[in-house]
Amino acid sequence: MKIENSRIIITGGSLGIGKATAKLLIDQGAKVVITGRDEKRLRTTVKEIGAFPVVANVSDVSDIKRTYEEAMGYLGGLDCLINNAGIGHFPLLSDITVEDFQEVYMTNVFGAALMAQVAAEIFKSQKYGNIINIGSTAAKKGFERGTIYASSKFALRGMTECWQVELRKFNVRVMLINPSEVTTAFNSQDRVERGEEIKKLRSQEIAHSIVSALQMDNRGFIPELTVWATNPWED
Repeated sequence: MKIENSRIIITGGSLGIGKATAKLLIDQGAKVVITGRDEKRLRTTVKEIGAFPVVANVSDVSDIKRTYEEAMGYLGGLDCLINNAGIGHFPLLSDITVEDFQEVYMTNVFGAALMAQVAAEIFKSQKYGNIINIGSTAAKKGFERGTIYASSKFALRGMTECWQVELRKFNVRVMLINPSEVTTAFNSQDRVERGEEIKKLRSQEIAHSIVSALQMDNRGFIPELTVWATNPWED
């Protein structure tokens, strides 16, 4: 895909991976819409990187409809959806609740699917498009306290594979990016970005992976890409 003049929606774009990806795409000439639940934070990010903001929560079905109305009004079309919005709860099995499952799945699974549903119809009609789902290494291997979060990412991985089969005949590329631990505000109650750590990935590495996958000529695509820190044990 040619990045220059491409039209892209990124959910959860006000912080972390979403913000870094939006910035890199905009720097390369793309028009980018970012969504986020916190209007103040979203507008601060927009001032920094030049994206178009839509205050929206992907777990709210009415927000999804409005997101596309506002985004398409600005973009005039769509080349790529990046499903980046995600949350997590990490209780022990003995402490899990239905409410925690519902909250995480509404964003990580149902929200991603419903955003992709609209994008897929656009892409099928134009016989071209890209969907990138931001998974996790938790989509490949479970861990202690990971019942809710890991299962949501396993579900996203499974949906990605289904969409790949369903949409390839329309020249639509569906890709999964699995970051390992990244120093973002994820799972932080105050939503403040963590400082860089030499042993851990930054949002920039994931942004680079996303943009690189998109830049491949449209005749090919990377179904799944996992990004690890090179040496997490470094002193």
